[in-house]
Amino acid sequence: SVPSAATLSAGGPRLWDTLWSVARACAKLQGAPSLSMLRGLGVKELHVAFRGCISSPPAAVAVACSRRSSHLALQSPVMAGALERTTASHAPARSAVALYSNKAGRPTSSIACYSASGNGANAAGGNGAVPAAAAPPALEGYQMPPQAIADIVDAPEEPSLSFSPNRKLILQSERPPPHPPILELGRPELRLAGGVRIDPEITGRSRMGHLKSMCILQFNDKTTVPSKKEDQMPVTGIPEGALISFVSWSEDSKHVAFTVRSAGGPGDPPRGPLELWVADATTGQARKLLGGLNTVLDEYEWLDTDTIAVNVIPEGAGPQPVRPPAPTGPRIQDNASGQKSEARTYPDLLQDAHDEDVLEYFLTHEIVTVKVSTGEVTPFAEPRMYAHGVAPSPDGRYVLVSWFERPFSYEVPLGRFPQRTQLLDRSGRLVREMVYLPLALDIPIAFNSCRKGPRSLGWRSDQPATLEWTEAQDGGDPAVEANPRDIVFMLDADDAGPDGKDPTQLAATVLRCGGVSWGDDDVALVYESWWKTRRSVVSMLSPARPEEGMKVVFDRNYEDSYSAPGSFVSRRSPLGTSVLAQIAGTDSEGRPTRSMLLQGRGASPEGNRPFLDIIDMETLKTERLWRSQPPYLENTGSILNDEKEALSLDNLKLLLFRESAQETTQFYIQQWAGKEATERRLSFFPHPFPTLKDLTKEILRYKRDDGVDLTATLYLPPGYDKERDGRLPCLLFAYPEEFKSKDAAGQLRSSPHQFSNIGAMSPLLFLARGYAILNGPSMPIVAEGDEEPNDTFREQLIASAEAAVKVVVDRGVVDPARIAVGGHSYGAFMTANLLAHAGHLFAAGIARSGAYNRTLTPFGFQAEERTLWQAPDTYAAMSPFQNADLIKKPLLLIHGAADNNTGTFPLQSERFYAALKGNGAPCRLVILPHESHGYRARESLMHMLREMDDWLSNYVTVAKPAEQPIDEASATVEVLEAVPAKL
Repeated sequence: SVPSAATLSAGGPRLWDTLWSVARACAKLQGAPSLSMLRGLGVKELHVAFRGCISSPPAAVAVACSRRSSHLALQSPVMAGALERTTASHAPARSAVALYSNKAGRPTSSIACYSASGNGANAAGGNGAVPAAAAPPALEGYQMPPQAIADIVDAPEEPSLSFSPNRKLILQSERPPPHPPILELGRPELRLAGGVRIDPEITGRSRMGHLKSMCILQFNDKTTVPSKKEDQMPVTGIPEGALISFVSWSEDSKHVAFTVRSAGGPGDPPRGPLELWVADATTGQARKLLGGLNTVLDEYEWLDTDTIAVNVIPEGAGPQPVRPPAPTGPRIQDNASGQKSEARTYPDLLQDAHDEDVLEYFLTHEIVTVKVSTGEVTPFAEPRMYAHGVAPSPDGRYVLVSWFERPFSYEVPLGRFPQRTQLLDRSGRLVREMVYLPLALDIPIAFNSCRKGPRSLGWRSDQPATLEWTEAQDGGDPAVEANPRDIVFMLDADDAGPDGKDPTQLAATVLRCGGVSWGDDDVALVYESWWKTRRSVVSMLSPARPEEGMKVVFDRNYEDSYSAPGSFVSRRSPLGTSVLAQIAGTDSEGRPTRSMLLQGRGASPEGNRPFLDIIDMETLKTERLWRSQPPYLENTGSILNDEKEALSLDNLKLLLFRESAQETTQFYIQQWAGKEATERRLSFFPHPFPTLKDLTKEILRYKRDDGVDLTATLYLPPGYDKERDGRLPCLLFAYPEEFKSKDAAGQLRSSPHQFSNIGAMSPLLFLARGYAILNGPSMPIVAEGDEEPNDTFREQLIASAEAAVKVVVDRGVVDPARIAVGGHSYGAFMTANLLAHAGHLFAAGIARSGAYNRTLTPFGFQAEERTLWQAPDTYAAMSPFQNADLIKKPLLLIHGAADNNTGTFPLQSERFYAALKGNGAPCRLVILPHESHGYRARESLMHMLREMDDWLSNYVTVAKPAEQPIDEASATVEVLEAVPAKL
């Protein structure tokens, strides 16, 4: 019998020798050393001995009980994690580890929270079935992961910062704990019309975020954040414990508007509709303006510095409609006309007449205006199902209002319902009906499809009150040949009355128009692109002289990251809008020039190196002003002195973000004088997860067998030493992407100097458990010319996975027999496919929120534009559900019960689990109550991580290590290492 922990503690050296002899006999190890020999060994030799008995619980008991190995575990985080995982399935060994950890002053081992779950399984080799293993424990209720993971998940968030429009103040807001309790997600929720999720208790959007408190800081040359208490002016007067949302500055920087609601906890006021509050930016004093807001789709909008338009619940709205006790008739959908109406697989569609009534009830609201100075409330627009409140003109003299109308649809989401848009003056009087869009059932599923009729109706940001919109000339169908394909129109609101002018044509595009960036009457930029060819065109024109035509600025393949010229920088205008930032200057002969700024990611074979360029809009020549310098990753941000009418390189002030592999992102102020810049540090945020501060990060570049270049980021745990710790278990986490060229697919789009932000759903959390993490290895699906990428999806996916596994094994840091594959959403789909067709590469898999049966998404998915009936063989070959009988390695399925993503219904995981179970595959299904496509509640996230940790412990770490030399065997991999840097 195996002795208890107390016996082990008192047994003395003779007992250790006896236990080692027993372990050697049970494990049938030849020439295993005695404990006395172990005490004389060095760190590396002891680790080899430890790993030699990793698959034998009796041997693990002996090693775990060795004083020498326990102290070694304390010195090596990698071995500590390995020791805990190895003994996790054997109670006596767990007791011994916990005992010696406590004696040495180490926090109690997380092993203590595990239930005995058998001896695991040998997952090494082949695509065959895994030997039978004891089932993982049947966890009851929400469980916690190991403390090392939980501490990172619970790390507090940095405060949020908002600069005032005049750039003289900063609003610093305290955020709540990063993950709400499951109680918040479990509140009543209505799910309607393809993604509209309503909290009926507050007549607002469900699951909205919030802030805890706010304070105002002076922004000057001495300001730092997080600020000292003596530098803060707190916003006061807000009810204690109230939740703050939807914060915005007035244009004159004198007030901050926000909403307040009750948390609804014990001792709090009852939950109800949000209230609109305003705070004085001079004193910090806050006060309530009005209550009863309807925040289902929108909340409020500043009309001017003293007037806010607010969406409120109509008087006499009455209670929410109640479902009749008996149906009033059958549910009928009709297409007797034979109209072709393709639609992707949308969630939460309307189901019956009661759903229609409930949707109309919660969307209906009226619009009122409220004066900040006096609190006076004035009705503005009668109750309707307004889509987005009001859209005021830049000068505030006109507003656009849009609302939905019946008939509703049970086939498409809210955005395709009938919609009417009117132009009103500031008194609410109708000026002109701008748009009526009927129910849109016939929008093709192909990319670059759009709705018939005017779209993107809005205001020119550079003019006081000029409307602009786009209309498709091909009926919104990219399969229809048309030139031009889109036309952009303009109309001055002063000319929009009954006897007004017709709109002016601004531009006609050959490709699908993506919008216009406005500068002034002399310059605007028109964007157009085409999915099939990945072509992107940016052209310049004069809005005051559109007859002069457009001048092409950039015409390129937008998949080619290395040639990306960057994005044009914007600034705040005197009207409070966003316009193109133009830089004043002169040429060599003293004539004025028109230049703009370009900010780019700077992708290159050495990694991202963001830049700031200046471009002469006459010659289109660019000059590099600044570029991120290793060992940092730096990015320029917003212009901070755009209160000035004219900008030049002599007065330019920018926000700068700087991070390194070891240091979190910090804010700097970059001040330009000519073409030279100086910096001042603004923020001093602490490292969010200090236990992983010393992780090792490498970017690997390697090739697929068809010559496509691939990249991946390899993370190793803090303190890892290859000579001492040997090969590690590994979690490979990835997401496939489609490309039109091999060159674009092989480009590096990350940086070795980027800080690793580790969220609650990140695989990097398992660095704290001693795993190597291969994060984001390229899984490109390439189709050049007229080829369709998914016709060779499986072959390309397998080739990419084989290359990724080979590169980490050849690095000598990963055990090929102990690699797990995982992914979320399309990454889960990838995981299931790899276990079905390349199971020899992996010991187990983890798939979260995936879709596995493509016949359930028959009208396209991801980048697939063809329907099931156009490409039946592709749909079948790509569906893991149809190949469930090929999956033999253990697969953990996790899904949110309220998944709101197109195509990834919980039914996908439920049916896939049934197929796996019916074919005898080791599998487990975890459905997280109330969770959507991404998980939010703390209880859900912690339980998900516990499930993942158990799965890896049971099926990956206990696998028999591969008997391979540790020497590096590959000379084809290129490694970009992060250089240690301190900000």
